[in-house]
Amino acid sequence: MTTTSSTQACDVLVSAALPFSQDQWSRLLQAFHGKAVAVVDPQDDAAMRAALATARIAIIATDLDDRFLRAPHLEWVHCDHAGLNRSARSEVFERGLAVTGSAGRSAPALAEHALLLALMLAHRSWIFLAAQARQEWLRSPEIGRLRALSGRCMGIVGMGNTGRELARRAKAFGMTVLAYRRRDQEKDEGVDAVYSSDRGDQLADMLVRCDVLVLCLSLSDATTGLIGREELLHLPRGALLVNMARGEVVDQDALIDLLEDGHLAGAGLDVTAPEPLPAGHPLWSAPNTLITPHFTPPVPDRSERSLEIILENIRRFDAGETMINLLRQEDAYTADA
Repeated sequence: MTTTSSTQACDVLVSAALPFSQDQWSRLLQAFHGKAVAVVDPQDDAAMRAALATARIAIIATDLDDRFLRAPHLEWVHCDHAGLNRSARSEVFERGLAVTGSAGRSAPALAEHALLLALMLAHRSWIFLAAQARQEWLRSPEIGRLRALSGRCMGIVGMGNTGRELARRAKAFGMTVLAYRRRDQEKDEGVDAVYSSDRGDQLADMLVRCDVLVLCLSLSDATTGLIGREELLHLPRGALLVNMARGEVVDQDALIDLLEDGHLAGAGLDVTAPEPLPAGHPLWSAPNTLITPHFTPPVPDRSERSLEIILENIRRFDAGETMINLLRQEDAYTADA
């Protein structure tokens, strides 16, 4: 492996913005044995264009842009983050460019965040926080109607890394766990029943059983608006919704209406449309709604987990094997374009 200057021809472009330690950088560069590598500041447009003139591989910290689509020899781009909807452009698939991401590196923390929101909603934690602020030992008929998550049913839409991590944790809480996924595959650990769109199962068949619905799927043309008014009405009255996917997956106007009329008992939203959610947006004041700013505390080894994904994909690229987290045509998202 040879590390080149940004003005020399290279086989591999690596963004200098990747958040790796010195040891991790060494392991990454060593993995490109036999290839000329250019480590480039992504803000240096001239250096980026020079490297992209010859590179076959690019490892970057953000989504790809038009420069990568114009690169004449580029075969594979790895974007070191989870959600790839901004890179899932139609031009990527038309060109046949392989694009991968680092989905899964934060899955345990995202699963914890989903459970945090579900617990806070089920326990209506804001009632007790308000009582504590008043220094009041709360006695209220309202708290007598609260129910634990244990013994209830959680439906998870999207069984990627976060969905699988969440299923195991929900099962540990004593919940019945249902899953709705695209592909017809065997049940994952912690899942009691799987519904598959490829098998012809209807999402409504799962929704009618869910006390808590958690969205963990990726955003694409196919999933935009997947959870609309009809789907929300299929949930039992008093159900909870947790969205860890993207705001565009849910009809937010319908969500607000059904929170206001009591059909839904609460919503926990780590994602909204738009983001940031502007002041005055009706979601801020929707009843029994918790909003977090699309942020989950990272797992302590997140950069190491990212690096492991990249290293395995380097091996697979060289071996001609299918890579981890590879964008497929069914992942296309054209709204940003």
